[in-house]
Amino acid sequence: QVQLVESGGGLVQAGGSLRLSCAASGGTVSNFDMAWFRQAPGKEREFVAAISWSAVRTNYADFVKGRFTISRDNAKNTVYLQMNSLKPEDTAVYYCAGRMTGLTVYRYWGQGTQVTVSS
Repeated sequence: QVQLVESGGGLVQAGGSLRLSCAASGGTVSNFDMAWFRQAPGKEREFVAAISWSAVRTNYADFVKGRFTISRDNAKNTVYLQMNSLKPEDTAVYYCAGRMTGLTVYRYWGQGTQVTVSS
């Protein structure tokens, strides 16, 4: 059973940067499409970014384009989210998710990591 653990969250000032990591254990995610989602207080969980198993394809929500970069290291079984030019509205719990390539539902989820951006 694949388990995902996020890390790298914290408190940062507006304009700052953070790098989130999502480490997988219990199995390889090299054949998984991976994604980051986030959920702010009182709001629904929303899609942030995704990367295909081979890293050939990436996809971003409009509100992070040009600021966030998703990447992966299959040798380390880890996915990253580099977040630059952070804004207070980026404050949320960030979740890593994975699904086997070809499936539509993200079956595997991490517990989340808190990102707080102060103004």
